[in-house]
Amino acid sequence: MLNATNNVIQDTINATAATTITGNKEQNIQLEQKLAIQSIRNFLKSKTSYDVLPVSYRLIVLDTSLLVKKSLNILLQNNIVSAPLWDAKTSKFAGLLTSTDFINVIQYYFCNPDKFDLIDKLQLNGLKDIEKCLGVPSLDQGSIHPFKPLYDACVKMIESRSRRIPLIDQDEETQREIIVSVLTQYRILKFVSLNCRETRFLKRKIRELNIVTDASIDSCYMTTPVIDVIQMLSTRGVSSVPIIDEHGRLVNVYEAVDVLGLIKGGIYNDLSLSVGEALMRRGDDFEGVYTCTVEDKLSTIMDTIRKARVHRFFVVDGSGLLQGVITLSDILKYILFEEN
Repeated sequence: MLNATNNVIQDTINATAATTITGNKEQNIQLEQKLAIQSIRNFLKSKTSYDVLPVSYRLIVLDTSLLVKKSLNILLQNNIVSAPLWDAKTSKFAGLLTSTDFINVIQYYFCNPDKFDLIDKLQLNGLKDIEKCLGVPSLDQGSIHPFKPLYDACVKMIESRSRRIPLIDQDEETQREIIVSVLTQYRILKFVSLNCRETRFLKRKIRELNIVTDASIDSCYMTTPVIDVIQMLSTRGVSSVPIIDEHGRLVNVYEAVDVLGLIKGGIYNDLSLSVGEALMRRGDDFEGVYTCTVEDKLSTIMDTIRKARVHRFFVVDGSGLLQGVITLSDILKYILFEEN
């Protein structure tokens, strides 16, 4: 039924695109976009999370008894920024380790320097105590079955404000949980951009869609103490802070994953170094800063996601002045809930 519905929508889009009505070009663009979004939404409902996974992939799962220091080395050595946790005592999924948890570790020892000697003994199962002390959310425990509709996984991520969600299956004989993989917003949107031809009809301009975060966006300078930026990442619940010059022009970005490089270098008790100095520790695999303008079309954004590994788009004007940011969550929310 979904395929039939999508075919009807596709035919309507094609008919609309082929019809030229004087004075109604903008209305046609709006109608095409509305129909395209509905078709993409139906596509998400017709697929499961399993469909997004590659034929072959590697999954690293960490035991909760592992030292935090060792878990960091594993993440860095394998060039990953998150990993599901496994509790061997209960034989159950125990949460998802992300860069946010390492940010919490830095903040805790920065506020409690007298306990710094304990850091090398800290285990992953001890993170909950640190998070409780800081008054921040504990390890993300959310998950979904891989055979559930992909649409449901997207909604669950948006509702929990998570950028990724573990896929948990269950052994039919032992009833034991099986960690299948971790699904990210980027992987979902790339899957859509590769498999939905309708993305080429998303021709409305960014400024019309209400998907830009502008007034509340935090920024910093190259000279800003890195601890201030780390606190921004934590308190605002964001994955990056844009770096601007004295004129307000975008020059770079400090990401939550950059914190991992700080910890690797052993910098827990000297966080007075500047953002610029901290970026000197960034790896060579940095994917760069992606920008757009409010005049760009959503189809252009989706095409960029199809071609490159993107996690956000900073919105700038013609002079490079920072105007806002569009996250993958913003794009996903628009696809899920707008154009009804």
